[in-house]
Amino acid sequence: MAAPALSEAETGTLHEQIVSKLRAVLLNGELADGTRIPEAQLCLRFGISRTPLREALKVLAAEGFIELRPNRGSIVAPIDPVEVGHLFEMKGALEQMIGRLAAVRATPEDAERIERAHAALGRPADPAAYTALNQDFHRALAVATHNPVLLQSYDNLQKRVLRLRFVVNENPQRVLESFGEHEGIMVAFRARARLDLAERLEEHNRLTGEAVMRTLKGESA
Repeated sequence: MAAPALSEAETGTLHEQIVSKLRAVLLNGELADGTRIPEAQLCLRFGISRTPLREALKVLAAEGFIELRPNRGSIVAPIDPVEVGHLFEMKGALEQMIGRLAAVRATPEDAERIERAHAALGRPADPAAYTALNQDFHRALAVATHNPVLLQSYDNLQKRVLRLRFVVNENPQRVLESFGEHEGIMVAFRARARLDLAERLEEHNRLTGEAVMRTLKGESA
């Protein structure tokens, strides 16, 4: 008799578990940058077939952890500290623009979405959850600019720094500091103080970038 098919909920849960386990392998440094992903070993370790593993690899590729190479196997994506510095520098300029525009263009619906995203950040269960909620919060601010060109540029940059956010959010102290910075961002947003909001977003980005660079160098705060 064939085994019963998994329900959609069970399939989704299994997928999320595999993504989480594989992400932990990479965050723990078990595989060095540039290393080929040992699919057979990981399938044996997680007790799964290659199909769900490869679906998880696609997610982690979108997060910047992995490079998918057709017909050659996937590798752990290398991190270039110099490029990381350039990315956060560029993102800082974009965050300033988001602050100046969101403060004056945000609709009541935008404001409600931003408030909900900020409130959710106070209830994360783990670093991965905080990272996802943090993405929601900052993207809600970018959406509130009502500038589709800016939003596209923002999304492209976010994809390139997402892996780095996972890495730095493994540090509980940085998560606490980040949430405190978000509190200040919300004060400026609620007051619709465009210059203050722009400055706070840029400063938050700078501090995050510095925390990432310290982590890459193996330094403590």
